[in-house]
Amino acid sequence: MVTVNLGILHYVLDHVYGAFMHRSRISTPFFSKGWGGTKLDMLEKMIQQLFPEIAGQNWPPILVQPIWRTIWETKTACLREGVFRTPCDDQLLHALPPESHNARVAFLVPKNVPPEKMACVVHLAGTGDHTFERRLRLGGPLVKENIATMVLESPFYGRRRPMLQSGAKLLCVSDLLLLGRATIEETRSLLHWLDTEEGFGKMGVCGLSMGGVHAAMVGSLHPTPIATLPFLSPHSAVVAFCEGILKHGTAWEALREDLAAQKVVMTLEEVRERMRNVLSLTDVTRFPIPKNPDAVIFVAATDDGYIPKHSVLELEKAWPGCEVRWVTGGHVSSFLLHNGEFRRAIVDGLNRLSWNKDTSFVTAN
Repeated sequence: MVTVNLGILHYVLDHVYGAFMHRSRISTPFFSKGWGGTKLDMLEKMIQQLFPEIAGQNWPPILVQPIWRTIWETKTACLREGVFRTPCDDQLLHALPPESHNARVAFLVPKNVPPEKMACVVHLAGTGDHTFERRLRLGGPLVKENIATMVLESPFYGRRRPMLQSGAKLLCVSDLLLLGRATIEETRSLLHWLDTEEGFGKMGVCGLSMGGVHAAMVGSLHPTPIATLPFLSPHSAVVAFCEGILKHGTAWEALREDLAAQKVVMTLEEVRERMRNVLSLTDVTRFPIPKNPDAVIFVAATDDGYIPKHSVLELEKAWPGCEVRWVTGGHVSSFLLHNGEFRRAIVDGLNRLSWNKDTSFVTAN
């Protein structure tokens, strides 16, 4: 009898999928146009402004007012899509491609329930998640628990994708920082809108992979307790692009040539070290611990080829009081098979927030 190690199979699946997506010639690699020039220098300074010493100085954010249209409606729920001008300041707005200036959201809300007795979780996009559908499927079953789902379309993705960009492969390193900074600003404004305009009783933010990193940052910076739910996410983009499978889909030679054109000669190893330094700005462990760490639940995979286990352990160490839950699988298989665990984390995180009324959520399957 042959004994099969399922952990190895999950890990191999990640690498097979990664080889197909990132080592083949189906699309260009990440950052094929280089670093982003002076835009990168500007963004490094802007990202630093998210750190603890001045995190509270830009609250409240600009209040967005989405323009809504109803997509469908039943006796129990309503799905609307909204458009709003990104609330980013002028400097950040001008750095974004024109296609990304208008943000889009999908909003799935239970009917016949007052907002103060509902919760809403903002779902942020992982790498390559261009549409609303996957995240709506994740949040849809929670409607019966009086939990609304708001799905944000990321800059550089979906209808916000620049004309010259192919799929999810960002053209410049600066685009990755732009995507993150704009996502954080938009999410904070949406949470402010849900609180002040809609009056939701509880709120949270979640995301898978890259979306989990952004969710952790938003939860860290939010001035009041919210549920913070990063799924299959690293502590930093350094891990994703310099250690995990995505390093094989990164245009290292193009990045080296971009520096050489500026009279900066580097070896490929030195280029990788520069990437580590730049992406260290996305290190969640440098962000403040959220106001209620007990409502922070990380869901990680045991055999993740994209996110090394040590990265999750660094998050657990940096944010005492948070919870890490492990699911058996790799990055790809967990993405496909463990939506129930992600929903359970959402419910549990929300249940750890104070509630104005004597109301609680039951565990979702």
